[in-house]
Amino acid sequence: MPNLAAIDIGTNSIRLLIEGDGGRELTREMHITRLGQDVDATSRLQPSAIDRTLKVLAQYARLLEANQVEQVRMTATSAARDAVNRQEFFDAVRAVIGKEPELLPGDEEARLSFAGATASLGDTGTPRVVFDIGGGSTEFARGCTQPESFISLDVGSVRITERFLESDPPADTERAGATRYVSDLLRQANQRLRADGHEQWVGLAGTVSTFAAASAGISHYDPQITHRFALRRDHVVRFTDELFAVRTQRRAGLLMEPQRAEVIVGGAVILTAIFDVFELDRIIVSERDILDGLIASLRS
Repeated sequence: MPNLAAIDIGTNSIRLLIEGDGGRELTREMHITRLGQDVDATSRLQPSAIDRTLKVLAQYARLLEANQVEQVRMTATSAARDAVNRQEFFDAVRAVIGKEPELLPGDEEARLSFAGATASLGDTGTPRVVFDIGGGSTEFARGCTQPESFISLDVGSVRITERFLESDPPADTERAGATRYVSDLLRQANQRLRADGHEQWVGLAGTVSTFAAASAGISHYDPQITHRFALRRDHVVRFTDELFAVRTQRRAGLLMEPQRAEVIVGGAVILTAIFDVFELDRIIVSERDILDGLIASLRS
């Protein structure tokens, strides 16, 4: 089998997975570029954000060549969906990588996240709800071996931070307004998702991994610890309060990825709202996600 790769161009981060024979992981990379900076307010990708993202893509292009990758599936998600100048960005990406990204609809993003996360968790015989908190959107998919219902909401760590949490640290009224907004959307979304309280909940992406690392007491990224980690509600509430109590500079010292300090508060609002609205005591953390779903789609 040829070496395969997946690239996920997200609102806050850009990530790469390269796999060899038998699904052997050759490299997994993540860089925070905040492509979606100010997109919620302007509907445009900013030149500085595009430049940061292209620089990382140039690094990824060298990794693709070094690993003799024969097939690449590259997708762009929430920020690109919202941006009126996305074609300008896509043209620049093609010049760097040699192909244009797919503009991934939210429902397909949810389906691929479900596929990537559940493949490594095994079949429990009961339904799961997989949720992926991104920078611009959050996806939910519910099912056993395949998603039977899914939804994408325009709430993400970057979007909620920029829209609601203007002060540093955020004021109590800002936090309350963000929480109320996200909670209302989650209640409405469940009419399509149809979660009934009997599912295993699985959380993905940077916000969830950050909270898992804090709960586990580690200061660096270690997927051997955070993958399958049981993240409890009381730990989420306590760490959320810590994050909201301090300024961005000090908040960075609490995180395994200090670059998340500015927008982690938005992610924390979403995560705590999920626990509260769906009355969860704990979730399972997965370090397998949309990248793994994209690779699986190339192998099928």
